[in-house]
Amino acid sequence: MKHIISVLVENKFGTLNRVAAMFSARGFNLESISIGETEDPEFSRMTIVTRGDDQIVSQVLKQLNRLIDTIKVTDLTKQPHVERELLLMTLKLSKTTQHEIFELINVFKGKVVDIKQKSITIEVIGSPDKINTTIDIFRSYGIRELARSGAVAIHRGES
Repeated sequence: MKHIISVLVENKFGTLNRVAAMFSARGFNLESISIGETEDPEFSRMTIVTRGDDQIVSQVLKQLNRLIDTIKVTDLTKQPHVERELLLMTLKLSKTTQHEIFELINVFKGKVVDIKQKSITIEVIGSPDKINTTIDIFRSYGIRELARSGAVAIHRGES
């Protein structure tokens, strides 16, 4: 099962390396990891996506809590949260496909971030399912290059 883990850490040199090394040393699968400063520049938030059964994820959570720079670890998987990814994708562009590609960009609420005579680079932001669907739909147009950020997630706000 896929788990989304939010880790609040001190914003110090080497913190990301220690987390990645912990996953590697224990043989845990690290599907994606995103990190950035929070509203307080002394802290960063990591969003980690991993897969495993409840026993493995329990071990991951315990190990993350033991790391020296860790402030708080939360498994967001079963809690109300907002999750997004960023997709940048360069496609082949021709006069015959141009109209269809622009229509699909609008359908996925994407943005054109670069355009040349024979290629177009788009940006799409959304849930992992939306990103996967976008990739699947555009595959037939010829994907030249693709980069995706991995998940960024946060608790849903209170009512």
